[in-house]
Amino acid sequence: MDSSRRSFLNLLLGVTGVGALGSIVYPVLKYLTPPQNAEQSVASVVAATVGELKPNSGKIFKFGNKPGILIMTQNGEYRAFSAICTHLNCTVQYDPEIQQIWCACHNGHFDLFGKNVSGPPPKPLESFDVEMKGENVGDEIVVLRRS
Repeated sequence: MDSSRRSFLNLLLGVTGVGALGSIVYPVLKYLTPPQNAEQSVASVVAATVGELKPNSGKIFKFGNKPGILIMTQNGEYRAFSAICTHLNCTVQYDPEIQQIWCACHNGHFDLFGKNVSGPPPKPLESFDVEMKGENVGDEIVVLRRS
């Protein structure tokens, strides 16, 4: 009788220990394993509509599953780039005061051609082509991957 109670307690402690160990190991392994969603291969996206951006402003848009940035210069010219900083993959933004693309993570700066001009980014932003699908308000502004 006494040995069966001891066996039951050993079994209960063993099952509890395995459960506790699993609750620690599984999240660690899940964190260390990269996700299996494949990167979407996108050739073009509608980034904005005519009239949506004012001169000297920018807009973040999704290019597949990564962010892109569309900028309307003071001259009314559209330019598009990947919005991923080439330093540590932070998302960049447009700063209208200094008229540059700026990475807030480590104060990296890119000019309006995507060239890295100051800070730690080692190379320019990936640039995209911009195509207008009309001149009227509401017409689409399409951003295309360069081939």
